[in-house]
Amino acid sequence: MTIQRPWGTLNFLDEGAGRPVVLLHPLAAASALWRRLIDDFSPYRRVLAPDARGHGRSTWDGEQFSVIDLAADIEALIENLDAGPADVVGLSMGGCTAVAFAIRRPDLVHNLVLADTTADYGPHKADAWGERAEKAVSVPRDRQLSFQLERWFSTDFRNGDPEEVARICEIFLRTDSAAHAAACRALGDYDDSRRLNEIRARTLILVGDEDYATPPSMARALHSGIVDSRLEILPHTRHLSLVENAAARKLVHEHLEG
Repeated sequence: MTIQRPWGTLNFLDEGAGRPVVLLHPLAAASALWRRLIDDFSPYRRVLAPDARGHGRSTWDGEQFSVIDLAADIEALIENLDAGPADVVGLSMGGCTAVAFAIRRPDLVHNLVLADTTADYGPHKADAWGERAEKAVSVPRDRQLSFQLERWFSTDFRNGDPEEVARICEIFLRTDSAAHAAACRALGDYDDSRRLNEIRARTLILVGDEDYATPPSMARALHSGIVDSRLEILPHTRHLSLVENAAARKLVHEHLEG
């Protein structure tokens, strides 16, 4: 399924029926990452899973974009489908997008899940993400995988579910390097930390205790800023918690079903 945006074509998965839940994927990934959660939800919920600009099957005009722009794409998707208010689940970059969206369009968000994410990557974020952007385009994608795998998954998960690990790696390898770099720069520019108290959705915050991409300190900052939010720190889990940890997915179900 697609909708047209000024920058190109936004592709999204649309499966199931019922109250909508929108799944926002991490950096250099795509909607296909969510297959396990989609299969869990689609028997009783409508699941919308978009591909961010230049990711998955979405096109992109090559212009730099911001996290606020990515949030505007989600606004357009929900309004185009008359699917609001929706539950919104964001992981990593998708979590940043979800924060920006929930702040700017609270009327379109019912429940919110923020996994392994932040509203501000810290004082040196522009330089750090600038370096990541440069590596995204200068290093062959297959040579980036060892760095990514260490961040994404614990050793136990990599050894215990090699098929799922390989599937996620393939999604990463297919991601456009220029779009990956643009998304890195967007994350380096993003800061909604002073507006977290504007979020009104029931919010669950999840983070792996071994996540060193967006560590528990960042999750605690979200929890401190978002009124009446709930924080769960997941043992033996790294950055892609909603892929790695079945208990995390169960917490999402419980939160969204209230």
